[in-house]
Amino acid sequence: MGILYLVATPIGNLEDITLRALRILKEVHLIGCEDTRHTARLLAKYDIGTPRESYHKFNEKGRTQKFVQMLREGKNIALVSDSGTPLISDPGYELVASCREESIPVISVPGPSAALAALVGSGLPAESFFFGGFLPSRRQPRKRRLQELAHIPATLVLYEAPHRLIASLEDMSAAWGSRRACIARELTKIHEEFVHGTLAELHALFKKRNRIMGEITVVIEQGEAVEEAVSYPASLKKHLEEEMAKTGLPRNEALKSVAKQRGITRKQAYNLLIDD
Repeated sequence: MGILYLVATPIGNLEDITLRALRILKEVHLIGCEDTRHTARLLAKYDIGTPRESYHKFNEKGRTQKFVQMLREGKNIALVSDSGTPLISDPGYELVASCREESIPVISVPGPSAALAALVGSGLPAESFFFGGFLPSRRQPRKRRLQELAHIPATLVLYEAPHRLIASLEDMSAAWGSRRACIARELTKIHEEFVHGTLAELHALFKKRNRIMGEITVVIEQGEAVEEAVSYPASLKKHLEEEMAKTGLPRNEALKSVAKQRGITRKQAYNLLIDD
């Protein structure tokens, strides 16, 4: 039976790799890479000629079956992502889960992680934190996700794509108010940057930039959610008419919806409707 190694690799600076990781990458029979071309640069720097094969979200299912069979046959495999620790917002879960089901040994080889590097350098509390990965790319699902994260009693750590950063900061500010936050960009690279401020301040600051580039991690302090302002007509009759027009619901169903929005029972809503 072979061994699956989960090997953390540098998030920028190629010197950020452990001696143990280098030894394992040299000794295994195969390296599964998120992008073989990206990993080739790291392997070339340390003169590692181990065969490599792609393992990414588009071929994960098929490659998992192949890699598990190789492991059954006694081959050792190292799994790496483009940067940082495998499985953290990267492929690998299917492979690890399959190995655990078949009692194939899985060994983690720890090392760099953008989430942890950003957290400890942010100046925000680090004793308790929640990693939320990437926010949804579309606005409405993103706003729903922010509401879900609002009351988590810990510092929040999120990843974000540079082209979505401004929109996400705007939504975070609306959902979470004036929480302190830190944008960590291009960690361990030449243009590494930590920018601090409230969510609103960071939104205004980055909105002024002509272009935002690089890998981005957002660290946000724990806080209370901002309740969204609820706006509806003072007249319950008008509210009901608007609800029916907006949703196409029949009168009785629309009245239930209106009552729920106003925090009253359907019977109370009915009585108010008679008096309206």
